[in-house]
Amino acid sequence: MDEDSTLLQAIRKLDQPALIAVFDQFAPRLFRYALRMCGDPIVADDIVGEVFRKLIDSLKKGKGPNNNLRSYLYQTAYHELVNQARTVRHHVDLTDDLPAEPEDRPEIKYAGEEEKADLLSVLLTQLSDNQRHVIYFRFFEELSLKETADILGLSITNIKVIQNRAIAKLHQVLQNQIEKNYVQ
Repeated sequence: MDEDSTLLQAIRKLDQPALIAVFDQFAPRLFRYALRMCGDPIVADDIVGEVFRKLIDSLKKGKGPNNNLRSYLYQTAYHELVNQARTVRHHVDLTDDLPAEPEDRPEIKYAGEEEKADLLSVLLTQLSDNQRHVIYFRFFEELSLKETADILGLSITNIKVIQNRAIAKLHQVLQNQIEKNYVQ
């Protein structure tokens, strides 16, 4: 029996140390995901809290994850983000807090992790919601096609199509940025 199965069995029994271990392991990752998708740290924190509240409520009812705790938690977070987006009905522009780039700057240098995260945030705003979720799960969390499909409630074929379209869109955006900055 692997570590994940043992942990899953322990949380089904509402074992407090196991629940704490699950929280410690997944809360930071779920927070980063929610923050990247909604752009608001308070909302992201609320979403993480709601994910774990729902997990515990499900476990108390004898339900909850059957075999993949990570997918279950991300799927719950995804649904909370969708619900939150429906109630808010507005799009957070992740570029608002970015410093303005001078027009005459001949090249863009992104040396630090913060600058890379800023660039990525700008790039991800060019994608649809589904594309952003797929890219996040596949490349940031390194989830499998099946796990990503399970979380989003789509087929593996749909995930592949969304992923390919997202990568093509990102390629085009980057190409346009390069041409804009280097061709004069």
